[in-house]
Amino acid sequence: MPTSRAELLDRCYAAIEVIRARVGGPRLLSQASSRAGWPEHGVFLLFEEGEHRSDGATPRVTFVGSHGLEVGSPVLLWTRLAQHRGSVAGPNPGAGNHRRSELRRLLGAALLASDERWSAAAATWGSGDTASRMVRTAEADLEREVSRRIGAMPLLWLEVVDRQQRAAMVAGLIATLSERADEPVDPPSATWLGRSAPEESVRACGLWHVEHTAERADPAAVAVFVAHAGVG
Repeated sequence: MPTSRAELLDRCYAAIEVIRARVGGPRLLSQASSRAGWPEHGVFLLFEEGEHRSDGATPRVTFVGSHGLEVGSPVLLWTRLAQHRGSVAGPNPGAGNHRRSELRRLLGAALLASDERWSAAAATWGSGDTASRMVRTAEADLEREVSRRIGAMPLLWLEVVDRQQRAAMVAGLIATLSERADEPVDPPSATWLGRSAPEESVRACGLWHVEHTAERADPAAVAVFVAHAGVG
């Protein structure tokens, strides 16, 4: 079994190429719908334009996600993807609700820190579990920009039925993919928006994550991911 972080990452990305071929290439959330044939349960990976591995060619994962990880949760894969994507109708079409998506919250915070155009949302962004209609309206322009950026992120997915396996896989992949000062492999580009994130862990790890980013690379989780991908 690979032992260094670089070896583990090579195994991860080899599995990702198998997944890419199996599903016919990535989708964009902005063009996806509930009728697109998603599995009910799975793990998904997001990428961003301009973000590559250190070889300058292989797309670099910037987010690892899943759904329904709490016991008894009824949330299915598409429901979670739709929460990240944002709304297509309702009182603020094209916006979304960052209070239901850590990815949206983190990305919006980085936009706030990098561009004063979104300052109308600064006082309330990331505050509380719910918000009034007035607050949501003030945040709508930033939510739309978050939706636009997430909608443009290429998406790959892998069916994983077992909830505990999904949880362990997500945690282990985040830990493995997170950049480390003592073992750098695939640093984010100089222009990656996450470099403006208020959260030091995002800036350091090169992912839109806070949890699991300080943990060590996880060979067991990588092995389970590779096995699910069907790599020998």
